[in-house]
Amino acid sequence: CYNIHLCRVAQSDYFYLINMQANKIRNVAIIAHVDHGKTTLVDQLLQQGGAYRENQAYEERAMDSMDLEKEKGITIKAKNTSVTWQGNIINIVDTPGHADFGAEVERVMKMVDGVLLLVDAYDGPQAQTRFVLKKAFMQGLQPIVVINKVDREHAEPLAVKEKVLELFLDLDANESQFNAPFLYASAKNGWAVDSLNSEKKDMGTLFKAIMDTIPPPLVEEDDFRMLISNIDWDNFVGRVAVGRVLSGSVKVGETLYLIKQSGDTIPVKITRVFQYTGLNTQDSATAIAGNIIGLAGFKEVDIGETVVKRIDQIALPFIAIDPPTIQMEFCVNDGPLGGRDGERVTSRQIRERLLREKKSNISIGVQDTANGSRFLVSARGAMQIAVLVETMRREGYEVLVSRPTVIYQERDGVKEEPYETLWIETPNDVVGGIMENLCNRKGQLTNMEPHSNGESTFIEARIPTRGLIGFESDLVNMTSGHGVMSHLFDAYGSLAGEIKTRSTGTLVSMDQGLARPYALNLLQERGRLMVAPNEEVYEGMIVGECPRKQDLPVNPTKEKQLTNVRASGSDKNVQLAPPLSFSLERAIEYIASDEYVEATPNFLRMRKKILNFDTRRKLEKKGK
Repeated sequence: CYNIHLCRVAQSDYFYLINMQANKIRNVAIIAHVDHGKTTLVDQLLQQGGAYRENQAYEERAMDSMDLEKEKGITIKAKNTSVTWQGNIINIVDTPGHADFGAEVERVMKMVDGVLLLVDAYDGPQAQTRFVLKKAFMQGLQPIVVINKVDREHAEPLAVKEKVLELFLDLDANESQFNAPFLYASAKNGWAVDSLNSEKKDMGTLFKAIMDTIPPPLVEEDDFRMLISNIDWDNFVGRVAVGRVLSGSVKVGETLYLIKQSGDTIPVKITRVFQYTGLNTQDSATAIAGNIIGLAGFKEVDIGETVVKRIDQIALPFIAIDPPTIQMEFCVNDGPLGGRDGERVTSRQIRERLLREKKSNISIGVQDTANGSRFLVSARGAMQIAVLVETMRREGYEVLVSRPTVIYQERDGVKEEPYETLWIETPNDVVGGIMENLCNRKGQLTNMEPHSNGESTFIEARIPTRGLIGFESDLVNMTSGHGVMSHLFDAYGSLAGEIKTRSTGTLVSMDQGLARPYALNLLQERGRLMVAPNEEVYEGMIVGECPRKQDLPVNPTKEKQLTNVRASGSDKNVQLAPPLSFSLERAIEYIASDEYVEATPNFLRMRKKILNFDTRRKLEKKGK
């Protein structure tokens, strides 16, 4: 009995020690709409939280480590970092702000105990603000509101505060959440204050608010247990499972058990334990409850699985992820130029890459088809899939991708389609054109009000997801780049009817070879060209845009018949307009249902699914 008593005392002291250590830890996620300053704020927290040595050079937007993130200026993948402040550890998760990457936000909610809600002092709360905040409130997380860019021209921080409080009421915030502290900041200039009249010098007020407002992680009195919320990769040890330790501790060399989503339990020997410090990870001999860590030693591991110490422990529940709403075809490049540019071109290589993406991106779905060279990929939005395609291009893949189609569902025998809530801020002089465009896309106006600056208008509408495909490009063109839009999945509803988003046809090549100046000069009278002289083309490839709705077969490889010396030199005076240039996202939205985008490491082409003109015409006559 005496030994048992000593054991209980020792165990009690052990949990007391763990709780004391956990009290110095805060786990927080930064959430906001795209371009409201999340990553810039993290940069300042890293600089003022000791992540850099004295005189160490640092770069802006350090957390956006992917090339695509730096190029597009958005966060795509949620990432972990850690700073220290007055002896305390603050684990920070930087999350994406674009609605297409919402699953990256959803899955990290299990790792944190509070959120920094960042809101632009001019734009106010936007679509993704509402979406992410709703997920945080559902998990019972405590918010801290940071109204950023208060030094921006036309900023209205106090009016934005009222809008945030109205949003809290709409989302049924509890009393503690509604009484969240409000701070005012300029992440660009590195300061945050609790009053607009306070001295503006550093981020100390924000650090203090995090320690005072966000609760320390709750530690259970049990052996080691951790929910896997992210999958990382290390070049030496392979897959790294990232998550917050809910209870107990773990050491290198210990044998744990991985509870798979299927219910199977697999023993795993832990080879390395990672802790996050600044922008880097460092090896640790042990990790305690409350901290966010990485574990290595897994052959196969997925997000949402649980790592435990004892085989009789139960799995932890994972947050429900909103289902995908769009789908696209990924196919092997079977065109005449297939295999010339990329190194990974087979169906097996493409399938393995898609399945690998599915493991780390839980909102992506991959489905095999009866045709072994064709796969169906589902996601939240077209941008999410476009980022995947662009990443694959840079890895040496060649692939054909189709236009996005929505995922329908059936309820009570009735077919339904997804709808979204759309928010637009546009200059006043183009409101009429935008309203007409929305009407053509089956959008229904729900609210419209002038902006306080008197120069722009807010439009809110409910629109089928089908109608959103390609709308952002139209908005950019109609507003000369000054229009801003955001959208959020609403619900499934009745079919809206036929939506025609492209009013033009295409010029389709009938031959293969090099595009000739003589032929292109004749073709530019029929439409706008998409290829340049001496660019390689093939039968079925789209070489231009036709103002008529029908596709027009053309021969861009035709050369002038030379009859004498004077005629042979006359082509030197041909004046061709610059060809239309498409980004990957724009090309995916532009193509019709019977067309593909051919994406290779160095080329983007658009083509018909069926390349031969006679075969296409026969199928059209049969109505297929």
